[in-house]
Amino acid sequence: MNEIFSALGLLDWKPVIGALLLPPVPLLVILLLACRSRARRPVAGGVVMLLTLAALWFSLCEVTGAWLERRLSASEPITPAQATDWRRALAGRKPVVLVLGGGAFPLAPEYGESHLTARSMERLHYGLWLARQLQAPVMASGGAGLAGGPGPAEADVAARIASRDYGRALRWQETASRDTRENARQSLQLLRNEGITEVFLVTHSWHMRRALRAFANEAALTGFGARIVPAPMGQAAQDARPVLRWLPSPEGYRRVYQALREMIGLLAGA
Repeated sequence: MNEIFSALGLLDWKPVIGALLLPPVPLLVILLLACRSRARRPVAGGVVMLLTLAALWFSLCEVTGAWLERRLSASEPITPAQATDWRRALAGRKPVVLVLGGGAFPLAPEYGESHLTARSMERLHYGLWLARQLQAPVMASGGAGLAGGPGPAEADVAARIASRDYGRALRWQETASRDTRENARQSLQLLRNEGITEVFLVTHSWHMRRALRAFANEAALTGFGARIVPAPMGQAAQDARPVLRWLPSPEGYRRVYQALREMIGLLAGA
């Protein structure tokens, strides 16, 4: 699908097309059509309206987002004990912790400079923690992004935050990629001649399946021989009361939206 968008010159329109396919836009369109059809077919129109309203309700609930995220999960997190075992096993080898970008703000007024989004900060924080456990260097991957406007490359922002606020310099920054497939292509090109033996891939668990596919495909195309090890994060359980998880909320909408976006990306080969 990426190749089709690129051939048609529509690659920059991917975020817009994705937004039109995700809730609430399709559900609102169906609701409007059902309202219009009630004059001719009141029973059928009423049933469609009720079903659409129910779908709209659940598209805003955390319980739906959590269920969808479980469907997307491709691997279990690396526990602290497993990280210790990995450190012993990696003696004499050349691993790297590769943190995938998740978005950046061109300007955060409270800092007076560009900054990472909350999602990117979570990935960076975990990547630096994991690298410390493994005694491995860190690489950040992310450019401007297809959905973003002009601004500094996300990997450069991550490098500044890692060095200044965490006291840990990044070994490599990949700054040209705009989506997950380009993350894989550009990152493996940078690492190809570095003698890397293991790549610990850090991203959210709901994004890991698509990220692993992109990196595996790119590694096969280029003959990159290092092992790609999934290091998913972001699976901590929510502390909300059970009844609140069934009620519409901003957090519920965010989780459903991002999970469905990942599923569309998987189906489309993005």
